[in-house]
Amino acid sequence: MNKNTIIGFILMGLVLFGFSWYNQPSEEQINAQRKQDSIENALKEKAEREQMAKAAAKKAQAEAALTDSTQLFFSALQGKNQQLTLKNKKVELKVNTKGGYVAAAKLLGFKDKSGDENLTLFADKEQSLNFLLAGKQTNIITADLFFEPTNATDSTLTLTAKATNGGELTLNYRLGEGYLLHLSMQTKGLDGIFAPNYRQVDIEWTGKCRQQEKGFTFENRYATLTYKEKDDDSDYLSETEKVIDEPMEKALDWLAFKDQFFSSVLITKDDIAANSQLSSIPLEKGSGYLKQYQAKFKTSFDPTGAAPTEFEIYYGPNDFQVLKDVDSECSFDKDLDMQQLVYLGWPIVRLINRWFTIYVFDWLTSWGFNMGIVLILITLLLKVITYPLVKKSYMSSAKMRVLKPKLDEATKQYNKPEDQMQKQQAMMALYSKYGVSPLGGCLPMLIQFPIWVAMFNFVPNAIQLRGESFLWISDLSTYDPIIEWGTNIWLIGDHLSLTCVLFCVSNILYSMMTMRQQRDQMVGQQAEQMKMMQWMMYLMPLMFFFMFNDYAAGLNFYYFISLFFSAAIMWLLRKTTDDEKLLAILEARYKENKDNPKKTSGLAARLEAMQKQAEEMRKQREQMMRK
Repeated sequence: MNKNTIIGFILMGLVLFGFSWYNQPSEEQINAQRKQDSIENALKEKAEREQMAKAAAKKAQAEAALTDSTQLFFSALQGKNQQLTLKNKKVELKVNTKGGYVAAAKLLGFKDKSGDENLTLFADKEQSLNFLLAGKQTNIITADLFFEPTNATDSTLTLTAKATNGGELTLNYRLGEGYLLHLSMQTKGLDGIFAPNYRQVDIEWTGKCRQQEKGFTFENRYATLTYKEKDDDSDYLSETEKVIDEPMEKALDWLAFKDQFFSSVLITKDDIAANSQLSSIPLEKGSGYLKQYQAKFKTSFDPTGAAPTEFEIYYGPNDFQVLKDVDSECSFDKDLDMQQLVYLGWPIVRLINRWFTIYVFDWLTSWGFNMGIVLILITLLLKVITYPLVKKSYMSSAKMRVLKPKLDEATKQYNKPEDQMQKQQAMMALYSKYGVSPLGGCLPMLIQFPIWVAMFNFVPNAIQLRGESFLWISDLSTYDPIIEWGTNIWLIGDHLSLTCVLFCVSNILYSMMTMRQQRDQMVGQQAEQMKMMQWMMYLMPLMFFFMFNDYAAGLNFYYFISLFFSAAIMWLLRKTTDDEKLLAILEARYKENKDNPKKTSGLAARLEAMQKQAEEMRKQREQMMRK
């Protein structure tokens, strides 16, 4: 290290030392800072002492409450859990003596996906019902109590938790002949522990929805936490999104933990109070469950014990007729409308299903037909009913087909793009003279669409199809795989459904028939536009494949049969229509209307008026451009 470097380091050290000495605080500043630090430390210590005091008070209060609770139900906090059975010809229930709730429910006569003769709706720890009674000094939580059973038969059970002051908390169960279980909760000699204005009990109902069917994705669409608002229709939480503690602004009549074909429904004698909180959490495929449900709510409670808090609980199938009968079986004077658990579609579609499909389906089922045959017979019946309208529509298209040469001749001078409006007007005028409606050919689709949508909503909710086989289909209520590969592929899934393939192929063939028929009646550029339209018609079956591959085989089979019969009817009408005779009839009508053309009306008249208005506007624009 040379001399200059050493001198530089020394000078830097002197500068730093001098700067530190110059900026050091004075004695007065040091004393003031010490005083400030002392004040802050004192405040901090005071805050910590207050926080510790609050925590100690809270802990003491909790310990006091626990001591009160322990003293109040000391004997009921210890015991051995038992499962007691309530059973009839339709349902078997297991009731836990700890907590006093129904811990398992088995529906008799319904096979599960593993082949067992009876279906387990839920079992241990999959569903619970907990009452929370808030006292002045302590809370009574039924989940913590061991109840003593008495009056135990196949249809009745009384569970009692005794308090040290001689009071009691009693749960009474009564099972009827069907799927309804009556539950009442009542206290005796405990009114002194509640506040004078205490009139509602807190209830927490939780449950996991089991996967009962083979197709997880399809079944999951119909698994929802459903509820009915008082004096209103039912509604449900999202079937796909996670919903946590969603508040209900209105009072409710009932709550349902719903699966595709089965439900647990809690009905209160008095209303479920407004501001209840509902949760629904979708669970992963492969877990064995579809959803995790939770409902936190309040209902009326009489602390004097003079009147019990009463419930009806339905454990059973989502069968329209069975749910409809619950209104008369329920001991409460309520208009429950629980059949709304079977979703039948939008209002117009619901009317079709409610007053036609269900009754025809039940009537055909009562004859003992196989469910596949029932679907075929329903399809035939619908085709017979709609045949007159379909024939009228076909004849309208046939008339335009035989008039096509005359239309070509009458409109050949309007080949330029700017003349298309005049061509349309000339065509409408000619149709009017021959008494032909160009809109009649649209009728078949308009007729079939509501029926297709109605069946789209009916078949997946028809529990009668569950587990029923037909031909190669082992279960009409779920997909029928011809090949499965175990790995999920985007848009396709993990299988290929044969009925879906048949439906899509038949859709392509039917589209080809209808497009060929429409091409035969198109004139000029319409025929060219039709060539572009046909590609869209071919893409629709492909879209249907991705959509319906997971759907019930019964629905795909119905669509396949419906298209087959539609194609057969179209082919039959085409073979039995004599074009020469039809043209002769039109010529005779033309002579009658030659001097007095038939006035168009309805939609055709409005279209004609719009065409004339558009043509006038076009001429006005051309005149303005010339100026």
